[in-house]
Amino acid sequence: MKSKELRDLNNADLQNKLKELKKELMQDYSQISTGTPPKSPGMLKQRKKTIAKILTITNSRKLEKEAEDKQ
Repeated sequence: MKSKELRDLNNADLQNKLKELKKELMQDYSQISTGTPPKSPGMLKQRKKTIAKILTITNSRKLEKEAEDKQ
């Protein structure tokens, strides 16, 4: 997903998407550990990047909220 699409989601949707991506990533890693190649190796990189984007967005929202609370 693109960053703009992720920013349009609310926090609950982002958390659900994060759980879903982490679950898929764990399945891919377990598949790799058994010795079978992943269905799509490029998806591993894409999933990790999307997870990082989601974590960045949630962290920036958290910091913005804390800054507003201080004022």
